[in-house]
Formats: sequence, C-alpha cells, structure tokens
Amino acid sequence: MGCGDACPVCPGKRYEDWDVADPDGADDARLAAIHDDLDSRVHALSADLIDTESR
Repeated sequence: MGCGDACPVCPGKRYEDWDVADPDGADDARLAAIHDDLDSRVHALSADLIDTESR
C-alpha cells in the first residue's frame, strides 16, 4: 500500500516493512481479512515495542 518511492533510511531507526494486500477493489470479505491482518500486526508490534522499552 506504499507509494512505491524509496524512503530515506536513518541509521539507528527501526523500520517495519509489511507486505500487505492491496484493498483496492476488494470485496467485503477481503477487506475484513486485510483489516484483521493489519490489526494483528499492529498489536504484535505494540507488544514488542512495550517489551523493548521495559528492558
């Protein structure tokens, strides 16, 4: 779902690059699956960031 442009890289920063299905033209079931995929990724990232900060 990105723009296709190369993003600048800043040393010392964490980057997440998720291969996410394109929702363009997707039916309701496919949109729900994409939503659920993103929801689980965001929750996992949040848990990882919280765990990383507590170390």
